[in-house]
Amino acid sequence: MKNIVVLVSGGGTNLQALIDAERSGNIIGGKITCVISSNPNAYALERAKNNNIPTRIIPRKNYSDPKAYSMAVLAALDEEHTDLVVLAGFMTILDECVTSKYAYKIINVHPALIPSFCGEGYYGLKVHEAALAYGVKVSGATIHFVNEKADAGAIILQGVVNVENGDTPEVLQRRIMENVEWKLLPKAVSLFCQDRIEIVGGKAYVKQ
Repeated sequence: MKNIVVLVSGGGTNLQALIDAERSGNIIGGKITCVISSNPNAYALERAKNNNIPTRIIPRKNYSDPKAYSMAVLAALDEEHTDLVVLAGFMTILDECVTSKYAYKIINVHPALIPSFCGEGYYGLKVHEAALAYGVKVSGATIHFVNEKADAGAIILQGVVNVENGDTPEVLQRRIMENVEWKLLPKAVSLFCQDRIEIVGGKAYVKQ
């Protein structure tokens, strides 16, 4: 059974999707053993406590720079005997000290179809604002491994929704969360825990 540690900063809707998937038996071979928050007031912490999941708070504001913060997160991950790290609305880019030690063991969800509307500065509603401004007809979400560059790791899964006339960033965000993020993130986590993701030439392939 692999130890899954989820990193959060906000409301924790993706964390809730993972909790629900684990409860319903849709995460095979893994268990959420800890939730770490960069924000002491994150509602995600309440979701964890309501489901008897241990929590840790590592406030970003207590550290002078990203490297110092990442070192603190790395120490916590090691202490938790982490097998898989899931970034679920975690608003801090981790330093290479974390991404190199946990290479191909950190999964993130990005609310667009990478390589579109991704990289530094593209997060939250900004992603959907950019997609609508460009006039795309479909959008979606990407589940990918995390490396030293923002949103540049190997893609595991992608899902698509239609962009409708009159969509606002908020409406598009909700459609992508409900139809893609909350379904594919638990699926990717389960695939990882079953050792069904293979890396070949820096690309991720799902084994049948």
